[in-house]
Amino acid sequence: MLNLSTLLEDSARTFPDRDALVLGSNRLTYRQVDAAANQVANLLVSRGIQPGDKVALSCPNLPWFPIVYYGVLKAGAVVVPLNVLLKGREIAYHLNDADVSAYFCFEGTPELAMAAEGHAGYEAVGTVEHFFVITADQEAPSPIAGTETLGQALAGMSPVFESVVREPTDTAVILYTSGTTGQAKGAELSHANTMMNVLANNRLFRNEPAADSHVVCLPLFHTFGATVQMHAGFSVAATLHLVPRFQAREVVELMNREVITFFAGVPTMWWGLLNALTDDIDVHRIAGNLRIGISGGAALPAEIINQVEQRLGIKVLEGYGLSETSPVATFSDPRLGNRPGSIGLPIWGVRLKLIRPDWTEIAEAGEVGEIAIRGHNVMKGYYNRPEATAEVIRDGWFRTGDLARRDDDGFYYIVDRAKDLIIRGGFNVYPREVEEVLATHPAVSLAAVIGVPHDSHGEEIKAVVILKKDATIAADELVAWGKEQMASYKYPRIVEFVPSLPMTATGKILKRRLT
Repeated sequence: MLNLSTLLEDSARTFPDRDALVLGSNRLTYRQVDAAANQVANLLVSRGIQPGDKVALSCPNLPWFPIVYYGVLKAGAVVVPLNVLLKGREIAYHLNDADVSAYFCFEGTPELAMAAEGHAGYEAVGTVEHFFVITADQEAPSPIAGTETLGQALAGMSPVFESVVREPTDTAVILYTSGTTGQAKGAELSHANTMMNVLANNRLFRNEPAADSHVVCLPLFHTFGATVQMHAGFSVAATLHLVPRFQAREVVELMNREVITFFAGVPTMWWGLLNALTDDIDVHRIAGNLRIGISGGAALPAEIINQVEQRLGIKVLEGYGLSETSPVATFSDPRLGNRPGSIGLPIWGVRLKLIRPDWTEIAEAGEVGEIAIRGHNVMKGYYNRPEATAEVIRDGWFRTGDLARRDDDGFYYIVDRAKDLIIRGGFNVYPREVEEVLATHPAVSLAAVIGVPHDSHGEEIKAVVILKKDATIAADELVAWGKEQMASYKYPRIVEFVPSLPMTATGKILKRRLT
């Protein structure tokens, strides 16, 4: 018997008055967070949500994200976190694909109308039974006429709830990922998948009870932030300082004001952090508090690693993982130190190997192969996609689509991303999805989407486009149109018009010849 909600419940029982969540001047203790999550669980049960039902959540790094997340788990339901930047039709796809029964959506901001997009997706599907708008002010009315706010729905709900018993192999969360092929698929992670990854993280980073304070810049809807900071942090009663939107200057000021011991980020965040350490910031104080810094999502340039060590006095630890692996699979061990460019060693309880396309293992050090992973962290499979699951999992081994080499001491080094996956600012972007949207524009005949190097984002998205005969459109117009149709991390910022695209004999686009 196992339910991830015990991570919150145990800390609330052991350290009830310790700050769990901090956002600006608002501070919630573990007792308060647990009580609010109990209210959410009671709400879901009162609305007929059954164990195993899917509940979607669109919310930035606000206290309501973990409250709703753990409330869903307490009710025995499955959490389906959604990227807050998704547009209405993208949301509809996820709601439909995951068979969602209830949907919690934050109201958004003037710049990001989340509730409007979320409600559009909800209405387009037609099978989601409940839609709740999370308002910044819980007393405020819903910005969407005819919809119920979470504040209204929770009125009168008891802060006491006995969590539903789940089995370790029951699904706890469905994380949508493009994976290595095709359209976004839902990776099913069990309660045991995530719990074991949390334990491995705590072992690796030497997380102690009631000792750490995190600054949480990583989006909690993403597996990196959810497991490494939210779940692992809650499991040891850490204090999480939430950052809804990463602004380097604001984060540095927070670290200058509060005692922050744990920072995790993608390379662009580390880059921004260093640039924000201006003369008016007490760098010595920040460095004195900071116990550990970790990076993932893409390779961290050696120059940034060196600058962090020089200015903050810590070695940034790099790791590797995927949504399908809960996510952490490898990490630099703090006791062994960093090896520049390496993603480290397999974490406790996890095995790695390099394979050829036919699944045969590569034994020689230095030879490049595809990473395959086996262990407690490997997902159950892709939701409702047995064929896609069978393509990537064999005998418990998950093939990642990422190419790497291994040195004589067993350290792994990523050398390339298999196929055409683009990683922009730590977010996975699959070109095919962007190409399919571009193809719906009346002026576009054919488009090929590639990643091109970018100083701060790692990669930028470029579309190489053939226009229809007699059609005209400016590059900036197509960029603006794409911005309306796709999440902000997906749409191409660079557009190049060409008369033809390089093709193979079978009609496939030779993307390696595009720049």
